[in-house]
Amino acid sequence: MAVIHRTTLTPTKLELLATWLPAQPWYRSTGQQPELDRTGGFRLDDPKGEVGIEFMVVTDISGAQPATYQVLFSYRDAPLAGADDALIGTTEHGVLGHRWVYDGAHDPVVVAQLFALLAGEAEPQMQSTSDTPDPSVTARLDASGITAELASFTTAHSPDGTEILVTTASGRRGLALHLNRVLQPGQNAGSQALGHVTAPAPLPDGTPAPTEFVVVHAHP
Repeated sequence: MAVIHRTTLTPTKLELLATWLPAQPWYRSTGQQPELDRTGGFRLDDPKGEVGIEFMVVTDISGAQPATYQVLFSYRDAPLAGADDALIGTTEHGVLGHRWVYDGAHDPVVVAQLFALLAGEAEPQMQSTSDTPDPSVTARLDASGITAELASFTTAHSPDGTEILVTTASGRRGLALHLNRVLQPGQNAGSQALGHVTAPAPLPDGTPAPTEFVVVHAHP
């Protein structure tokens, strides 16, 4: 299980995101410097205990209306080969030292654990408490014969969010994992979805509401 350290990060996660977020195709520009608040999220454990995995909810209040985003963090103690374009930044952790922070949608450990969550083989954890399951996060995958083992994946970004195309080791079946980067509390993908990950995100008044973070569809 991941251990949550009560310590400092320099720069902080929000400081890293203030530079990184506006460069993303799904960011809703306000014409102002982002003003970010952390408003939710959860974690997953890396079975090997090497990579930190966090699904963070951040709300930008710099515009006329707040916009809430999902950021999938990967924390590593060394650079991830071939992932320079996915680097959010580096930071100094008060206990663990220098950390490389990536967009987890490009990290094979993170994608594998996300798929394990969908397949019912990983348990969501509280964002800020060690070794504590988070019952507010739910996941399902309505696909028979699917195991959590992945053969390969590719990631692409667009103004609509992030699409992770995965090929499973069982039957080589292809699935599309769509990450809703701009979160819409109460959003429902409808009956065409094969699965989803749902977790709380804030309504405009700050009240948490069930929100689809990930939606799964079949992919040829």
